[in-house]
Amino acid sequence: MSQTSTYTVTGMTCGHCAASVSEEVEEIPGVRDVDVVVETGAVTITSDEPVEADAVKAAVEEAGYQLA
Repeated sequence: MSQTSTYTVTGMTCGHCAASVSEEVEEIPGVRDVDVVVETGAVTITSDEPVEADAVKAAVEEAGYQLA
C-alpha cells in the first residue's frame, strides 16, 4: 500500500526550483512520485513505504531549499 506525505518547502519561486526539489526527492529509496506546487511550496511524496522526514529534509537542502 502506498504512503502519501506532504511537506512545505520555502524559497521556491519557479519551475526550475520545483524541478530541482523533485529531482532530489525522487532519489530517496521507495519514492514513486513527487508533486511540487511552487505557489504554495507544497511537496507531496508518494512512496511504497513511509519516508523518513530527515531524508526529505536532506534532499530538499541538497536542492538548495529548506523545509518549513
